[in-house]
Amino acid sequence: MRRSLVFLLLASALSGCATMPPVSGATVPGVLLPWPAEGQAAIEVEGVGSLGASGEPNPVPIASVTKVMTAYVILRRHPLQPGDDGPLIKVDRTAADESHTLRESTAPVREGQRVRLRRMLELMLVPSGNNVARLLARWDAGSQERFVERMNATAHRLGMSNTRYTGVSGNEDSTVSIAADQLKLAREAMRDPVFREVVAQVDTAVPGDARRLSNTNTLLRRHGVIGIKTGSGTAAGGNLMWASHVRGRLVLGVILGQASGTNPVAAKVAALEVGGKMSAAVEQWLLNRW
Repeated sequence: MRRSLVFLLLASALSGCATMPPVSGATVPGVLLPWPAEGQAAIEVEGVGSLGASGEPNPVPIASVTKVMTAYVILRRHPLQPGDDGPLIKVDRTAADESHTLRESTAPVREGQRVRLRRMLELMLVPSGNNVARLLARWDAGSQERFVERMNATAHRLGMSNTRYTGVSGNEDSTVSIAADQLKLAREAMRDPVFREVVAQVDTAVPGDARRLSNTNTLLRRHGVIGIKTGSGTAAGGNLMWASHVRGRLVLGVILGQASGTNPVAAKVAALEVGGKMSAAVEQWLLNRW
């Protein structure tokens, strides 16, 4: 494993996490940041730089964290401004039929329903609707396969050399990446004001449906967290891309491969637990430093 920076953290926040001394050449001296004991992670602070990385940087499944790239490509091709809900998108039969499956996370859309692009992004990113991700791909590119080509071209442009997308929802274990690559994507995605607004929402709803659909990222509004996306699966384990805002600085972090081989629910809980400890540690460090 490697470390390039460590931070001051109260002992109570260290329980259940691995720690290691700083490697030679660490740019900011300190004591231990609670890096996860398994998988991999990377973190950076705006205006400070990289806070380091943990784990072997081998490409691993990233589950629904994939949807960050899906949203990023959609917003680059169909830009929205705050307050702009965008074009209407018609729900096709495939998306409606997929909403009834119990094998993956979906949003309860109905065939023939017309939903604005902004709300479609919410339904994809907040409750993590796989069916909406695939619907957006078909709407934009005509097919999921064609849209995936655009995702991989974008990854190449961003220098994500250890990333390969094979689907738009993350339901495929063959979509793989590393924490450092996903950190590059987080940095770019959070520059879009509409993306920032969407991932900060605690819930959303399908138009005309009274049910509120909760954000899978339960760290929202804790330790300055303002987004971004969870992802979990049996092979992928628990994954988390998060952003927080502390003392005017944007913090970005990625955690992959927590409790892999268990089940998606337990894996997501594990990733959120680690993310909570890491975001709390960085928040405390920034509050003490500035």
